[in-house]
Order: sequence, then structure tokens, then C-alpha cells
Amino acid sequence: MDNIVLIGFMGCGKSVVGRKLASRLGLKHVDTDTEIERLTGKTVAQIFAKDGSIRFRSEETLLLKRLAGKKNMVISTGGGMVLNRENVELLKADGILIHLYASPEVIYNRVKGRRHRPLLNRGDLKQRIIELLKERAGAYDVAELAVDTGKYAVDEAVNQIIKYLKERKYIG
Repeated sequence: MDNIVLIGFMGCGKSVVGRKLASRLGLKHVDTDTEIERLTGKTVAQIFAKDGSIRFRSEETLLLKRLAGKKNMVISTGGGMVLNRENVELLKADGILIHLYASPEVIYNRVKGRRHRPLLNRGDLKQRIIELLKERAGAYDVAELAVDTGKYAVDEAVNQIIKYLKERKYIG
């Protein structure tokens, strides 16, 4: 079975939905940020602070190349993963892309207490979220399906995804 790849802005539930979806389907779950941290021995925040965003983005691409050809996984990507065209092609080669999204207000409420997101650690948080969403407008349109995680709870979002996969005959 092809991989199910969850893309979307930070705080839209890719990791939590990914874990639940993988569990429901009996698939392995890979969170790309967690995997990069494991491989580099540094947190995402440390990579951004010490090595910069370009280094982090190159780690994302290297990880996808390591995963190339592997199947039967649910992959939760970092929010900026699809900003690189090569990453999109690597993800599409073995996977079905699903966009998880939420309104800026929902994202704000989910991330406001967490300071481990390097791209949000400067300026007014709500304004920064809006700016980044504008910068990334259209980037997530590469997905086959979009699910509003501000509207659906985790289990409902998982059900929406499974329903879509069954309708498209990706799963039985």
C-alpha cells in the first residue's frame, strides 16, 4: 500500500492524527521532525538555531531520500516540507498526500503555550502565524484531500481520511 502523507501548517494535527491513523490502519507511523531529531541528535529548534533553516530543509530532503521506495507508512511531515518541490516529488512517488488545515485562531490556540517552534519564536505569535500562512498559500494544494482539523476532532479527522481512502480504493 502507498504511504499516507499528512502535510499542512504547524499545529494542524499532523502528528496526532498520523499516530491515530497509523494505529487504526495497522501501519508504521513516521513523524519527520522526530526522525530528523533522532538522526541528528539535535532538536528541530537546535538545528534552526545552530545550523539555520537551510540545513534543516536539507535534513528533510535527506530523510525523504532514505524513505524512498518504502511503503505501508503514515508519514507526518513538518509544516514546511512541501515548500521544496523535490520533497513534494519524493512524497508523491510513494504516497497519497492529505492536507490537514485549521484557521489561524485554532492554530494560535494550539501552539501558544509551546516555544519549541523556531519559526514562531519572533514577534507577535498570532501575526506570525497569519504571515506564514500567507507565504505558504497554495503550497499545500498538492494534496488529494484536505481535512479541517479545526472542524473535526482527531477521531473524526481520521474517519474522514479513512472514508476517502476507501472511496478511492487505496484501502479495502
